[in-house]
Amino acid sequence: MRRLSRPAALSLVAALAAVFVVLLYAWLWEPRQLVQRDYVLPLRGWPASCDGLRVDVLADLHTGSWLNGVDNLDRIVGDMRASNSDVVVLAGDYVILSVAMGTFVDPSIVAQHLAPLARDKPVYAVLGNHDWWKNGPRIAHLFGAVGIHVLRNQSTIVDARGCRFSLVGIDDLTAGRPDVGKAFAHLAPGLPVVALEHEPAIYPRLPQDTVLAIAGHTHGGQVNPFGLRTPSRLVPGSAALRGEYHDGRRTLFVSPGIGTSWLPLRLGVPPEISRLTLRAAATGTAR
Repeated sequence: MRRLSRPAALSLVAALAAVFVVLLYAWLWEPRQLVQRDYVLPLRGWPASCDGLRVDVLADLHTGSWLNGVDNLDRIVGDMRASNSDVVVLAGDYVILSVAMGTFVDPSIVAQHLAPLARDKPVYAVLGNHDWWKNGPRIAHLFGAVGIHVLRNQSTIVDARGCRFSLVGIDDLTAGRPDVGKAFAHLAPGLPVVALEHEPAIYPRLPQDTVLAIAGHTHGGQVNPFGLRTPSRLVPGSAALRGEYHDGRRTLFVSPGIGTSWLPLRLGVPPEISRLTLRAAATGTAR
């Protein structure tokens, strides 16, 4: 076998060392780096009375995943209680199943640690695939008991800071029983409609008059340096969606979430509390 020259051998060692450092960063550093990121979303069909409404989005808590225990949940809840948001929405996956280097935390514990947030602000939620795998109806009951409104193929009217809109919650696409028709069946006439879902892949099924859909599930790709895997245009089935996508009159927002799933790594996608400011877009301004 031909031996490498000294310069080639040094280059190989340097490359392997760089890969090792990046893996250490993705394993030990970035999963701890909670950020609060602000987004301003111009929405067609969003009324002037609701202009400036603040919505905090929390997705994919995955409590018990790598470096993401109950202590981190308390940190997140503290930050969200201190936020100036008017409404909080939770986009599913509060627990874990078969997550590498994770420890299952019973949803009763997760619910109790979310309870202070629900006492301070109106909190609405849907269930994700991990929740359904770990007894979705029980999680919905536990969350409801602490004041979190879990929407399962149903809608409700949100009244916050003089703004009224219909919020529709749709069951998880992978493990739940999503029924878009049922979820949108009893909307209050004349109110703008916001949909809350776990998986963005269900977005194409939503009615065209849905002003905004909010989702999670993708973790922003979880390992996605420099956003290389993130599509610039809406690809509903992409595993690396994150941020805002404007589709005609509708808008989809995908939060990159908090925890990890399968691999205990985050690279280029730090854990995030997504803070949305919803603006009434003039005709033609939504991208």
